[in-house]
Amino acid sequence: MAAKVYKPAAEVNLGPDSDEFYISPNVKAPRVAGLLVKIFVWILEMPIIGSMVLYILKKDNLINKLVQDAEIPEPPLFTSTHSWEDIPEQNVCLTKPDLSPPERVQEAVSCLPASLESTLAGSPPSSPKRWTIRDFNRAYSSGEVTPVQVAKRFLAAVKECSGPGLNMAFFISYSPEDIIRQAEESTLRYQRGTPLSAMDGILVAVKDEIDCLPYPTTGGTRWLGRARACAADAAVVAQLRACGAVLAGKTNMHELGAGTSGINPHHGSTRNPHNPGRVSGGSSSGSAAAVCAGLCPVALGVDGGGSVRMPAALCGVVGFKPTAGRLSNAGVLPLNWTVGMPGILAGTPELNLPLLKSSLSIKNIKLAKYAKWFNDSSEDIRSCCDKSLQMLHAHYGWETLDVTIPEIEEMRLAHYVTIGSECTASLAKYLDKLKRSEIGWDVRVALGVYGSFSSRAYLNSQRLRNRQMYFHKEIFKTADVIVSPMTGVTAYKLQDDALKSGELDYINGAALVRYSIAGNFLGLPAITVMEACKKHYKKPEVFYDLLKKD
Repeated sequence: MAAKVYKPAAEVNLGPDSDEFYISPNVKAPRVAGLLVKIFVWILEMPIIGSMVLYILKKDNLINKLVQDAEIPEPPLFTSTHSWEDIPEQNVCLTKPDLSPPERVQEAVSCLPASLESTLAGSPPSSPKRWTIRDFNRAYSSGEVTPVQVAKRFLAAVKECSGPGLNMAFFISYSPEDIIRQAEESTLRYQRGTPLSAMDGILVAVKDEIDCLPYPTTGGTRWLGRARACAADAAVVAQLRACGAVLAGKTNMHELGAGTSGINPHHGSTRNPHNPGRVSGGSSSGSAAAVCAGLCPVALGVDGGGSVRMPAALCGVVGFKPTAGRLSNAGVLPLNWTVGMPGILAGTPELNLPLLKSSLSIKNIKLAKYAKWFNDSSEDIRSCCDKSLQMLHAHYGWETLDVTIPEIEEMRLAHYVTIGSECTASLAKYLDKLKRSEIGWDVRVALGVYGSFSSRAYLNSQRLRNRQMYFHKEIFKTADVIVSPMTGVTAYKLQDDALKSGELDYINGAALVRYSIAGNFLGLPAITVMEACKKHYKKPEVFYDLLKKD
């Protein structure tokens, strides 16, 4: 199979009439779990036969043709940082750079319209009561409820949903004593009239890829917490703690972030609150599911390849990945340092509500849409997303521009090589001393594939990053946003044979990551919100109302 020869990026037509060929991922790998995945691992780890199998897998899935052996004229681009551009924008408030975390929270709150109604207004009984951060803050400030009362309700809910009846597996670790201690301190501040910020007393769950005292950081494994000590809060956690947030424990995740389903044989597989028989998505599975279930209004995740936004989409909540460098990576496991960063999950798009709800809605927004890529999803997803674009045009006059985003599949493969190579390099000092039996079967396959990537494949991946950066910057000269569905499929069934072994399901995996790669590979801000064609959303099967009056 001849390697691809790329023409210079500047010669590629990005218009709707482009002759660039869209490659829909044609993943050649059957789903395997249980005994079959164990047999596959044994074969893959054989010295000679394993190397042959890996070569065939990479060849069949076009990694060699499109990435490793390709001829690419651009030089490599190793990081995806963006220079600051002071462009005047509609309805944008800039915070001062030297403010403390509580002062920055206050500035952010002051940017929201005072007349913005609670998320409960007009909601029918079948809709979930999605309380916002401001709802909790108002309830605490009025004395209607205290952080201690909410913390106790939270702990009772976590105990119930973690039990054998539900087995939702939202959390890897949480300390009732530490949570109550934080809530008591917050309650005293409210009683004295001196809350630290609007975040004071707000429950925030933290993905177990982010350091947060007093817990170990396991990365979803059963060994990393012993091998790497957690000595201090991560930078993002320290800022939340300075604002008075109640850190509510460490949420479950796909082991080492090496999967998209949230299935974890060590700590339990996180189930989707809307339907516990389906996956929650990953790798920030516990954070997305905890928010979906109403256990906290906001949670932290880490997004290296859609790992915040994919589970947010599958669980029906908001997932936001900021611009690269916007949040500090200090204290976050360095599993993929050029593509990963902390992200935020929330029950409602609170920061976007002024955009869609207020009388100051932004006008003249241009949405770039690549139709072949946009439509490469299941019919129900495609239909809802099309209706959302029609609604935005009808209500706000936002225009959709047809464009071509070239080399989408090439970018996905280049990102896969990048994130895999960086993961194995980061973990090498641990893996060299580790017994393979301590690693999940599916992750052993992932690490085997990651370790097979050559330096040429990694360098060519960074050349493709450079090309994509050029393409996207050109598109953003005429468009404000690139729109797409978040995933190509909805939450699929969580099968029993995967619970103890994990599973290899690269077909669904490729469909889940289809629309998420550019945000990570190019360091662009990206957000997923619930599609707007529904007026109300069905209440999840597992849901808790922590502000409900007794």
